[in-house]
Amino acid sequence: MATLQAATTSNGVTVTDAQAVRELCESYCFGMLEWEVNDNDRLSIWGYDAFEIYGRRENGLPDYEAGQRTHEFLRALAAYVEEGDELDIQTAGFTKCRFPVLAARYVVRRGDVLRADLRALEPVEN
Repeated sequence: MATLQAATTSNGVTVTDAQAVRELCESYCFGMLEWEVNDNDRLSIWGYDAFEIYGRRENGLPDYEAGQRTHEFLRALAAYVEEGDELDIQTAGFTKCRFPVLAARYVVRRGDVLRADLRALEPVEN
């Protein structure tokens, strides 16, 4: 069995209510990912894991039985993104065969969440 190795990074985004965003992030489990809202009210997410967010049980552990809550988290976060700014989160992962098996990108804007991955194959124009 091959082990997935993934990395996630973001560019950082200014949020309108830093305390509310901290509380939002604390209510979810990010696995091995880190997040921070700095003194300039900018949220960043990074780490060596895929960008998969789960709910948090009362004991602080991830609620895997309820499934991923990534889209739910991002839609809630979109309400706090400063107008005109955007959070760009990118994840890439591979197994020992070195072929990318995971690539995803989320762009979060005020009131909007966009996603891209490796599933779509489109023709290249000349």
